[in-house]
Amino acid sequence: MSVHSSLKGVNKIAAKRNVLKRFERINLLQQRGQWKKGDRALGLRKTKPAV
Repeated sequence: MSVHSSLKGVNKIAAKRNVLKRFERINLLQQRGQWKKGDRALGLRKTKPAV
């Protein structure tokens, strides 16, 4: 029995994501100096993914 083609190479996904997870947005904002420890994690400003 073979593996279906949609299940092969799950870790080979290289598509650029348009949406970041909350912790990724916080890390990006910290690098830019726009978020510091103790700030709210809800209602974060919009960010574009780093290239």
